[in-house]
Amino acid sequence: MTLGGWIFMLGSIGFVLSLCAFCFWRVFRRPGTAERLQSPHTIATRDKDT
Repeated sequence: MTLGGWIFMLGSIGFVLSLCAFCFWRVFRRPGTAERLQSPHTIATRDKDT
């Protein structure tokens, strides 16, 4: 493989890995995400109790 091929391959892999790390960092740095997730208790499902 030529030098240009190696540079392109390493740059592409580095970009994808850094983008993935950035996305994980953005998701996991949010404090209190679990407290904001709420299940609605008053959903009208129209199920009949048997």
